[in-house]
Amino acid sequence: MSPVDRASLEARMRAQALEPAAWSNPPGERYEEHHHDYDKVVVAVEGSITFGMPGYGVGFILGPGERLDLPAQVRHDAIVGAKGVTCLEAHLPAGTVGNRAKGRGYRW
Repeated sequence: MSPVDRASLEARMRAQALEPAAWSNPPGERYEEHHHDYDKVVVAVEGSITFGMPGYGVGFILGPGERLDLPAQVRHDAIVGAKGVTCLEAHLPAGTVGNRAKGRGYRW
């Protein structure tokens, strides 16, 4: 599978009972620190995005084909890479992905 093969990434998410929705941002776009009341799974399709996790002391860089499982209530920020980003995102009930963010810095 090509890391930018969106249809294959969508199919893989659906096979895991995830319903993906796509979003894109231009280079350098920033999201200020915030949290969600639901769990979130993010898969990068093109470009890159870095998620900062102030409470963790680390961040997660997602490139094409890489995934982040983000539990509800985890405070995070993000900055889009130099080529912009397109991601697939699915929302789940709080507690579904556990209680710690998991960056899967590999092509799953």
